[in-house]
Amino acid sequence: MDSTCAASMCLPEQPHSSMRKWYFSREEIENHSPSRKDGIDLGREEQLRKSYCSFLQELGMKLKVPQVAIACAMMLCHRFYMRQSHAKNDWQTIATVSTFLACKIEETPRLLRDVIVVGYEIIYKRDPSAPGRIRQREVYDKQKELILTGERLLLATISFDLDIELPYKSLVAAVKRLEIFPNLLKVAWNFVNDWLRTTLCLQYKPHYIAAGSMCLAAKFQKVKLPMEKGKVWWLEFDISPKQLQTIVDN
Repeated sequence: MDSTCAASMCLPEQPHSSMRKWYFSREEIENHSPSRKDGIDLGREEQLRKSYCSFLQELGMKLKVPQVAIACAMMLCHRFYMRQSHAKNDWQTIATVSTFLACKIEETPRLLRDVIVVGYEIIYKRDPSAPGRIRQREVYDKQKELILTGERLLLATISFDLDIELPYKSLVAAVKRLEIFPNLLKVAWNFVNDWLRTTLCLQYKPHYIAAGSMCLAAKFQKVKLPMEKGKVWWLEFDISPKQLQTIVDN
């Protein structure tokens, strides 16, 4: 994520009417992403996705931000790379920018300096001189310029659409209304965390992800979810059994 990466980030094309459409078919994701058009195959893009999600998790934990902010950063990255190519945009830069922006979106802001320094130390964790180097004025100023440029690029790419709904809210609300065993929420929450690292969150709405997570958690915990008339659990998520099965199968 040093200053040379600035040249590897490109400005987006002019926004069009579908820029605010953040749900895609599996076909679009796997075969028609910007990275695919630049010659990056599906397997490589999946590796890059795993890399930036792991980086985001580590950065968020070191910055002591809540999981919802980390998840928001993941969503920002996922959306960015459905409009921009990995071939032209360094994922370490975009992930650092996404963390900084996500913390503001989720009202848990972190100082730009802290995000830059911690992010740099993670990227160069195998280099014992990195912590000292990033605290040098010239190096830090170059990183700051890179991240601020990246933030403008990210915002332009997503058309300044910061309305990011996550599955956690509907999941917690349903568990409370249905008076389900509390430990089930923890397991379902972990399934949500796992799914947000994949492209499923680009294919299905948040409450569908929440429903699928609860279903899998119940199976894992061997808990029977409410099925009585007037209290059918999946209705809490406004989802049909067929739609639920599609989510779980994926």
